[in-house]
Amino acid sequence: MENSSQESFLRSENCITYESPYPLYAMAFSSTPSHHHRMAVGSFIEDFNNRVDVVAFDPDTLSVKSHPTISVEHPYPPTKLMFHPNGPSSLRKSSDVLASSGDFLRLWEVRDTSVEQLSVLNNSKSSEFCAPLTSFDWNEIEPKRIGTCSIDTTCTIWDIEKGVVETQLIAHDKEVYDIAWGEARVFASVSADGSVRIFDLRDKEHSTIIYESPQPDTPLLRLAWNKQDLRFMATILMDSNKVVILDIRSPTMPVAELERHRASVNAIAWAPQSSRHICSAGDDTQALIWELPTVAGPNGIDPMSMYSAGSEINQLQWSAAQPDWIAVSFSNKMQLLKV
Repeated sequence: MENSSQESFLRSENCITYESPYPLYAMAFSSTPSHHHRMAVGSFIEDFNNRVDVVAFDPDTLSVKSHPTISVEHPYPPTKLMFHPNGPSSLRKSSDVLASSGDFLRLWEVRDTSVEQLSVLNNSKSSEFCAPLTSFDWNEIEPKRIGTCSIDTTCTIWDIEKGVVETQLIAHDKEVYDIAWGEARVFASVSADGSVRIFDLRDKEHSTIIYESPQPDTPLLRLAWNKQDLRFMATILMDSNKVVILDIRSPTMPVAELERHRASVNAIAWAPQSSRHICSAGDDTQALIWELPTVAGPNGIDPMSMYSAGSEINQLQWSAAQPDWIAVSFSNKMQLLKV
């Protein structure tokens, strides 16, 4: 496969590089039509003082413009960034709203020349200690809701318009590493306990385990719910080169395992406008795009296209507003890839 010329889907004329003064991790694309080239990038410095910068990419000149005043200090590295999924919101009609997780969930108003903090949402009962938030997801169907997950085994559902906790659940036996909404009141999470669990806010006492790591207690790190076809999810295991594709109608047995990475997979993202395409990226410096067949063959699935970055890729995002652009971050660079 290495020799085939078809698989390299990216040539240099379809790639935009942004270089930051700091190592990068979290990234987010804006969903606002007037700002669909806007992105937020978060530094990953093992220290209290971190930053979130808002940049704009220009597909015509293949350049990224940063704006010194659309940048803000962030306590600790942001574990995730996400713009309001439906663009301008009831919170702030004229501008973008950005959420970030780290020590707490924070909401920011992103204007054309500045970023202002709107709120800090903290559900910690003690002021001295907060369990770090590993991730969050913004509910597209009811955008007043954001679900966060934490190393303290809980998932917390916030009503961000009122600034109050709607519910908090002990979701797993160990740290919760990722959370994803499916429907308005249904979300799923993955944990260091090695399970994928689905929760329904209308029945908080129960959850459904739909997958468990083959080796007990192998942590599941990321979860992506297919927004085009809610039957399908993808997850990745710690220190594994596999992407596990699940069908919630047939729990426990994956419908596919994508095994062409040559090192640990770090990030996954479904295509925003196709139910059968998914991108994965990892420590082998590769970003692979897969087309899931209706029936998997005996020898597994090969990626339809691939891209090599300069070093281990730690994060990727697929733009919902601009579905032909994928962003990957590695070292102190973000690269935008046209697919």
